[in-house]
Amino acid sequence: MFSTRITKLFGIKYPIIQGGMQWVSRAELAAAVSNAGGLGILSALTFSPEELRLEIRKMRELTDKPFGVNLTLLPALRPVKYEEYIEVILQEGVGIVETAGRNPEPYMKLFREGAVKVIHKCTAVRFARTAERVGCSAVSIDGFECAGHPGEEDVTSLILIPLAAEAVNIPVIASGGFADARGFVAALALGAEGVNMGTRMLATQEAPVHPRVKERLLQASERDTMLILRSLRNTQRVLRNRMAERVAELEKRGAGLEELAPLISGERGRQLLQGGDLEEGLLTCGQAVGLIRDIPTVKELIETVISEARMLIQNRLARLI
Repeated sequence: MFSTRITKLFGIKYPIIQGGMQWVSRAELAAAVSNAGGLGILSALTFSPEELRLEIRKMRELTDKPFGVNLTLLPALRPVKYEEYIEVILQEGVGIVETAGRNPEPYMKLFREGAVKVIHKCTAVRFARTAERVGCSAVSIDGFECAGHPGEEDVTSLILIPLAAEAVNIPVIASGGFADARGFVAALALGAEGVNMGTRMLATQEAPVHPRVKERLLQASERDTMLILRSLRNTQRVLRNRMAERVAELEKRGAGLEELAPLISGERGRQLLQGGDLEEGLLTCGQAVGLIRDIPTVKELIETVISEARMLIQNRLARLI
């Protein structure tokens, strides 16, 4: 059950993909997802290129199942030589890459030569069409509910997913707002062939973050996220905390990137995730945080989603017909 073009394309058991979260998507989490039947994803920009090589090799020690690497092409506060990351990915024989942000077209020739299947994560139908045109194997469409960068158009998953599924012939992965079996079934009904879970995977036992971060996610409601960096047209959804409020206030006063950069740096986010100081950094977080009720193992989470989805379809929905 739940065999889709995504499960066939990537050779996985269940059409559930783990989000590529900086500082979080390391081998221990990604391998747990792959071993549980989903698609684990490493975050390239968590590492230097050579550190990524070691993490890929560590991944292979932990799982013999398919996995991918996320390569985010968004504006960065530090120079990023993407070709060096791609060289490592190709040399290490990784067969799946998730790109995000900018159009991946400049790098598609390299990926094709390496027989890499590319998922492009995007926030608008026109970007999905572009991804198909340049040769991506699938698109992950990010609704407004998502953690991280939801784009600038504020279209929710309920609208964006069916529009994207109608617009392209390649498989669509639903991303943004998915944390349980209900969302999984809804995504399939909307035309998606898999779901991407980021915030939900953060609240698992294998996620390499401080326990205080996971406990905060349990306490949060759907109203506890906020948007920042709209003034820079680089909108980001984060968990509401003292730092996020400070950034928002500075934006209201007209602060530019130079003034905001020390507050929004990835290093501060890393310290929050690893050190557990919930106020002195930014934590990307989707509205799906309101659906989190426990901190299971990855295997328990995925098996629960699949078993409850089956029950939803066979029992509750079937009775409505």
